[in-house]
Amino acid sequence: MSVESNGKRLGLVQSIERWAASSPDLIAFHFDGESITYRDLNLRANRVANGLEALGVEKGDRVAIMLPNIPEFVYALLGILKLGAVAVPFNTLYKGGEILHILKDSGAKVLIALTNFAPMINEIRPELPALEQVILTGERNLLFAHPESTAFIQLILQRDLIRDVDGAYQKMGHILLKIMEDLGVKEAWYKHRGSIRVRGTKIATFVIFEVEGIALVNAVVFLGPMDTKAFLRVVWVPPEIRDKVIEPLTSVEQETGQRPSWDQVKETVVAAIQQAFQVEIKEGSMVRDERFGYEKLRSLAYKAR
Repeated sequence: MSVESNGKRLGLVQSIERWAASSPDLIAFHFDGESITYRDLNLRANRVANGLEALGVEKGDRVAIMLPNIPEFVYALLGILKLGAVAVPFNTLYKGGEILHILKDSGAKVLIALTNFAPMINEIRPELPALEQVILTGERNLLFAHPESTAFIQLILQRDLIRDVDGAYQKMGHILLKIMEDLGVKEAWYKHRGSIRVRGTKIATFVIFEVEGIALVNAVVFLGPMDTKAFLRVVWVPPEIRDKVIEPLTSVEQETGQRPSWDQVKETVVAAIQQAFQVEIKEGSMVRDERFGYEKLRSLAYKAR
């Protein structure tokens, strides 16, 4: 970093701090009907700086920013500059390979990104040894589902069936691959935490939560084509991140030419799970530990709303 550019960055921080002290109620910028004062701007930037410092970010460390034009981008940028760290902002329209290259090339220690990008980041994170922390903010994930086009799979795994959450992700990823294969889908693959894909297009996705030694798996398999236009009529998504939130989807029907019946899906899922875990699946009520973990997770989900 040149002395001149460093001076300009310090000047930006000092100017905002000066305005926050002398004219705290002056409007710094407007966003989506909200007016942000210089007091609020400086306060929120300080919170970012303090948080990054607590994570071990020091002067000269690289902090990547993968955010669209939202207030969090401004807070993150200023917070990074306050620490004397180096901000590495990049376009949210970049794809996985481009993002991987930027993060590797910069040696970013921390990445600040939208929550929506979590699955993609999880897929490439094992290839980024320098990336110590991922901070998620902003928009929530969107999961599209329709009773005729998607199948939901929920598993409650006891402690003796999994080594850890990472192990559970690998296990579940390969179970879903087996399900895809048995339903006739070719060229499906799974790399790390995140999604099952055919070529580069998502056909299934899952997430795992761990509560009191119980792993709760929620998976969605796309059985038929999904039209997301109806969702966008009621859920607004910024255009600059739309291709990330609503990434290309495919389905079993599109890949095989035939949509499987629910009975076929159920039989395939049960067979794959029984083979993977060497257990017999019977319909019935949850045992005490399973119900405890499930109810606790539900209560946490409601509190987070």
